[in-house]
Amino acid sequence: MLEGDAMAHPNQNAQVILRHCDAYDADRIHQIVSEGMDHLGLEPFGRTLVKPNIVAAGDLFADAHTRPEFAEGVLRALKEKNRGRVKELAVGERCGITVPTRAAYAQAGYNPILERLGVKRYCFEEETQVEIPLTHEGRLRDYIFTPEPVARADFFVNCPKFKAHPWTTVTFSLKNYIGIQDDRHRLIDHDHRLDQKIADLQYIVQPQLICIDAIIAGEGRMLTPIPFPLHLVILGNNQVAFDAVCCHIIGVDPMDVPHIRLAHERGFGPVDLDRIEVSGDVSLAEAKERGQGFRVGLIRVEKYFEGTTISAYAGPPPNDRPKDDLQYDYCWGGCPGALEEAIEILRRFDETCDQEIPRTHIIFGAYDGPIDAAPGERVIFIGDCASWKGELFGHQVDVKSEYRDRSASDPHRAKHDDVFIKLATVTRKLHASKDATYVRFNGCPTSVAEQVLVLVQHAGLRNPIFDPKHAVPFNLGYLGWRSATAVQRALGKKYQERGPAERGAAAPEVTPNAAKR
Repeated sequence: MLEGDAMAHPNQNAQVILRHCDAYDADRIHQIVSEGMDHLGLEPFGRTLVKPNIVAAGDLFADAHTRPEFAEGVLRALKEKNRGRVKELAVGERCGITVPTRAAYAQAGYNPILERLGVKRYCFEEETQVEIPLTHEGRLRDYIFTPEPVARADFFVNCPKFKAHPWTTVTFSLKNYIGIQDDRHRLIDHDHRLDQKIADLQYIVQPQLICIDAIIAGEGRMLTPIPFPLHLVILGNNQVAFDAVCCHIIGVDPMDVPHIRLAHERGFGPVDLDRIEVSGDVSLAEAKERGQGFRVGLIRVEKYFEGTTISAYAGPPPNDRPKDDLQYDYCWGGCPGALEEAIEILRRFDETCDQEIPRTHIIFGAYDGPIDAAPGERVIFIGDCASWKGELFGHQVDVKSEYRDRSASDPHRAKHDDVFIKLATVTRKLHASKDATYVRFNGCPTSVAEQVLVLVQHAGLRNPIFDPKHAVPFNLGYLGWRSATAVQRALGKKYQERGPAERGAAAPEVTPNAAKR
């Protein structure tokens, strides 16, 4: 376990390598990664685990994930560098928006590559979850869970996608860690404290090697990004330094990105360029020229929906830690950003969706301004912390916050979201409230998937889940996931613990990567 600045990362010399690559050519990527590993002096060993970003895949999310050709190049380089010390070579991921990871692997085109190369595949929501204790200052909670393959990894390779993000400005190496938790646990603290959660996840494991897919980057959004050709493969050995260089490429100050700043302040790596060795066949100045005009994803929800039939209103989230300096007037990590991603999924699926959505008013947080709703227009409150008091359609309305302090959320009791149960719940609630003054959907956060369903059912839009192109892999993945988790429950392997055994389970022999070196 990482404790203190001196143990934050074993690499005393933070290095970032910028290489030109203008096509998804697995042979070329293999060569670049192999040469990069030689430069960094790295060889895989023990349980070698590669974590790509497969948050979503398929036609709707073509530029959202680490491309399979990129993953193939990385895996081939790892196999080439194996000197007989690798016990297991595996790829592991938990995709997003309630999609089974089995389906995401299939839609992303990973399965044939993994089978051909003899690489093991992990779907993190199907694995035993291991409790990792935290003791550092500023932590959100005293322990967090991660899948057993992550906790047991000896050589960890992070393979993110170079993208913008509506919650965290950018998603590079550090942010890719949100996928080292299953759905039950990734949504805990996925709110206005999301950047702190990302920083806390760094104490689980640190990668020896980072390879980011920046051949075609994604700007503006996270799930349905706009393609932005950077024609780069970027490698490194320190996440903070790596993300700092990626920020500089697109003209962002890394200290303005809270999760990068927090990880730096906790000793995980440098952000100053004079403390980072930058090399490769592309200079940082040239990379910056390529990155000019890249749009990040940080846009308030009110602004995002200007000019549409949706009026969004956002008040502040609960400032539940009065003793620290972080006070928030907006929930960047929660429900508002999820609505932005939800509408973009529907726009990608159906170009006419904006014309089909009737005038709608959606409220987040402790909003205290006017709601300009006319009779017949639906008013929707989203999230546990949504609250408002005033007059709607001639009725006095007092919507109270139902937010519970995060200390009341016990990760041991966290449950998976089931998209079909969500669909039934949303449909029932909207139908029951069709004549009501308003309707409320709870959650902290209310997820992207649920907000997609809210818009679909509210406006009578086509549901992407039931589209024939997506239904078969989704349902096959869903059934496989449910079967696997049923076996886990039957074997009593839902959780294991590394911390005190007071909760009744014997601690397994798990030593996170960060403590092994």
